[in-house]
Amino acid sequence: MFARVSRFLFSVSMLTIAAGCSTSGGGTSAGTTPGATATAPVVQGACPQVFLRDGTAYHRVYAKGGQDDATKIVYQASLAETTRKCTINQTNLNITVMAQGRLALGPEGKPGRVKLPIRVAVVDNTTTLYSELMQFEVEVPAEGVTQFLFTKDNVAIPGGAGKQSKVFIGFDEGPQATQ
Repeated sequence: MFARVSRFLFSVSMLTIAAGCSTSGGGTSAGTTPGATATAPVVQGACPQVFLRDGTAYHRVYAKGGQDDATKIVYQASLAETTRKCTINQTNLNITVMAQGRLALGPEGKPGRVKLPIRVAVVDNTTTLYSELMQFEVEVPAEGVTQFLFTKDNVAIPGGAGKQSKVFIGFDEGPQATQ
């Protein structure tokens, strides 16, 4: 008898809960006001893709006089996966660019700090909108191999330039010119 009453009370309570969850007619949902309509966010710019150019995704440094001699490599680094995040304000599209990298010491290398010349450039067809070469420091442990995450914040380009623009990231031993 007790089990039959318990099942009945459980069934009634479940029906009550289910009835309380549904709304009918002109009621409003919690958190909304009558007459308010939902608006979709307006997309005002396109976040340009990040590319690695051939020849700039890896970087090798040799000991003095050892160019192209595998026994004279101090270190070699590579960039692999890339991503970006964009925000827009009234005038600029601001991009945060990130790249995953790896650095390995060669026969002539020693653990410690290594500066990698990494350039971030944004190009719209043939026009360079942004270019900056940074010396990114990586700490190489005694094991001689490490991974790193390169991040460049506040890459600002004109707000309407994103649709045809491309972001390039790579190693560059060229001049330290910016924008």
